[in-house]
Amino acid sequence: MGDTRFLRAIEATSVMLFFLQAFRVVFSALFGIIYDQVFAGSPDAWLPVSVGLLVLVLLLPAVAPRKPTHTWLAVVAGIAAVARIGLTFNDATLRYWTSLIVLASAGLYLAGLLTARRSLALPALLTALALDQVLRAVGQTFDLSLQPAWLPVQIFWAALVIGIAVALAWRGTVGDRQANLFGVRASLGLGGLLFLETSLLSLPNGLARWSGASYHVLAPIVLALTLLPLLPRLRHELGNRLASRSILRLGVPCGLAACLMVGYFGGELLRAIALLLAAALALGCLVILLDGRSPRQRSVGQMLALAFALVLVLNFLNAFAFTYPYAVPQMRQMGWLVYLAAAVAVIFGTSSQRPVALSWQEVSARPTRIVLAGLIGLALVIGVSWPRPTEALPRDGTLRLATYNIHYGYDAEWRFNLDAMADAIAVAEVDVIALQEVDTGRMTSYCVDDALYLGRRLGMNVAYLPTVESLTGIAVLYKGPQAPTRTALLTSLQEQTGIVGVDLEVADQPVHAFGTWMGLSNEDTHGQIGEALAFIGYRSPASFGGDFNAEDGSPVSETVLRGGFGDPFTLLGLMPPPLTDPAVDPDKRIDYVWLRGLIPTRAWVADTLASDHRLVVTEVQVPR
Repeated sequence: MGDTRFLRAIEATSVMLFFLQAFRVVFSALFGIIYDQVFAGSPDAWLPVSVGLLVLVLLLPAVAPRKPTHTWLAVVAGIAAVARIGLTFNDATLRYWTSLIVLASAGLYLAGLLTARRSLALPALLTALALDQVLRAVGQTFDLSLQPAWLPVQIFWAALVIGIAVALAWRGTVGDRQANLFGVRASLGLGGLLFLETSLLSLPNGLARWSGASYHVLAPIVLALTLLPLLPRLRHELGNRLASRSILRLGVPCGLAACLMVGYFGGELLRAIALLLAAALALGCLVILLDGRSPRQRSVGQMLALAFALVLVLNFLNAFAFTYPYAVPQMRQMGWLVYLAAAVAVIFGTSSQRPVALSWQEVSARPTRIVLAGLIGLALVIGVSWPRPTEALPRDGTLRLATYNIHYGYDAEWRFNLDAMADAIAVAEVDVIALQEVDTGRMTSYCVDDALYLGRRLGMNVAYLPTVESLTGIAVLYKGPQAPTRTALLTSLQEQTGIVGVDLEVADQPVHAFGTWMGLSNEDTHGQIGEALAFIGYRSPASFGGDFNAEDGSPVSETVLRGGFGDPFTLLGLMPPPLTDPAVDPDKRIDYVWLRGLIPTRAWVADTLASDHRLVVTEVQVPR
């Protein structure tokens, strides 16, 4: 019996992990589809079809059987395992279709799990969340198992899951099918929780960017919080206390909502504490929902489909909070409202549940095995997330400056390409680089912290300015010791943007490096360039890099020239200057590294296609 339970746990945890990964992948793939359709100016039928297919897949659990057989669970688990292999290939189209298959099969599996093996659902989901955090930490916030080098491991993992599923089906044991139904309110609460976990609370890098705290501090804490309810004794005691005290059942979700709002609007230290509390309280809510029972019970499959529908709606609303200038202008600075709505759904759901004092037999497991695995995971996360030493700045006064619009980590074909971008920057031996379109934890870019990932890969410090909902913005990466940083938001009628600067010391001389991203409309850029130059002031020597969304001879370029900056290509007589956008067959020049008080010695545009813009590099001599 013990071996059977252990095999069930491996199967269920693996399928839940595949589900979480596919959920992240499908939204990232869909982002590319919607982005291209909207900016092309003439959307075709593929736009509603691609979204409609996702809707159908997430509603598929509604047709799950009320009495799943062992063969049924084995089949859907096997399909999820095989389809998950496709997510490892870095191809946007393949990832879109295979993520749909994983979501469909894993959703049906979860419906069966909640029906036939209810007591296993909570530990399987928690273990999947913990494994996801470990894989992302090892990959510097980019899930290691989504990278091509992982393919042999994923094939082996799929074979293991299939083998376990067949073995369990052969034994013919399914579990209890009695009274394991779900209510409408509970399903909405589950949907709210799944949104909160996948978009923020299980993402240490997202919590770090929201709060301004250090990622290497939050990563092991969040993992430890996720692992705690897996301890049989703790889960048993928690279930008993929730069953006996109604004030706790209401206080836990209400505390979650309050902590989310403090985490959004509070001061820096207060935000970090509040968000960690929110992460802990969300896990308590998950215990209430999955271990409790609803007074008015309905088919698990139908209720799970309702939960997924809410997750879908909340994710689209959250995406509008980032893309408000091009979608729903009313969503500007309204991301907090989406998270509050999710928290309200959790309150609504948990208040309807009747917690059950679970018997020891229902939650018992081998605590030694759980503790040992947890300690290994914590040690691994601490080791890989701990700050690394940075590369030194040149001592001879020679400095390579660059700017790069990294397109949220994607190339023009929507392949996630941060590795190739890092390689291009490394090959150019860049010392300081301004980055634009930098995501740090958005569902639409695999929840990766682009700035942290590139900084770790390149041995550089990160000065990051969040401009939209704390998770997207601009950055300056630089070698050498940590330097003083200054930031400011610029008046923006469309997408909010800003300017970030660092004060470096090169060969015992001060050098000020600034980075920016200008808006897409002339009305924005004309005002923003004046504010940016005022922010820089008379600091010299200085560099001013970024995507200015303005070409040579434009009012923006002329204003920069009047501010005392020079174009290194012009100063070096490299005329006409190379074009920078788009990366494939560029037809305009909108990316610049302007100089003031620095002597250019070389300037070039790298021919890399890793992003949808090209990398612009300038080598300068710092005057002594």
